[in-house]
Amino acid sequence: MADAYLEELFGLTGQVAVVAGGTGVLGGALAEGLARAGAAVVVAGRNRERGEARVRIIESAGGRAAFVPVEVSERASVGTLLAETLAHFGRVDMLVNGAGVNSANAYVDVKDEDWDWVLANNLRGVHLGCQIFGRHMVEAGSGGAILNIASVTADKPLSRVFAYSASKAAVVNLTQNVAREFAPHDVRVNALCPGFFPAEQNRKILDENRTASIMQQTPMARFGKPEELVGAALVLLSRKAGSFITGAAFYVDGGFTAMRF
Repeated sequence: MADAYLEELFGLTGQVAVVAGGTGVLGGALAEGLARAGAAVVVAGRNRERGEARVRIIESAGGRAAFVPVEVSERASVGTLLAETLAHFGRVDMLVNGAGVNSANAYVDVKDEDWDWVLANNLRGVHLGCQIFGRHMVEAGSGGAILNIASVTADKPLSRVFAYSASKAAVVNLTQNVAREFAPHDVRVNALCPGFFPAEQNRKILDENRTASIMQQTPMARFGKPEELVGAALVLLSRKAGSFITGAAFYVDGGFTAMRF
């Protein structure tokens, strides 16, 4: 009885999820989690080797998956991702906008090209995903869910990651606006805001002093594990459990944003 109820609430059997950034640490964990919940998953990203390796992991566990290369900052590439998803699986129910990059410098040293690169990937990429996949979901008429990966830095700015923080604050704002636009069409749009999860884009700035400072401001006093994002993602993406959640920014941060002084 319990298994049937949990499947009803959180199960994704018969649905199709696209995870942009699925070749990364956090996106890969989300792709595997959605597959374990029953979804067919398109793992999308730049790195074919890592993407195909993630597909093999999913398939070895009995899931269905395909890798599709994408450059999230390019409209044509995101359009191709949608077309390839439909070619592989015939439909799309969920999109995770999880691709992201970072560039760490003192503010006065931030170069224009670094600023533009971060904003192109972290904000323009989310915008294109929401617009292209959202339009398809609206026109298909069967509803859907979009999950944009933001960050605790959207709420609590951090030093040395100025473009990243600005991009993630904008992602939360964009999420709220797009949620309002798509709500009448039963397309829900939410933001997932991870705390500190070691991944490719932040390993270079997590030196000993910075790590100690983060731990002092994180009540749970540890980094997050990639799989600890999956439960929140299932709530926000599932048609049943998340049916009345849209425009939300959901923090998974070990209590970091609770520390105001």
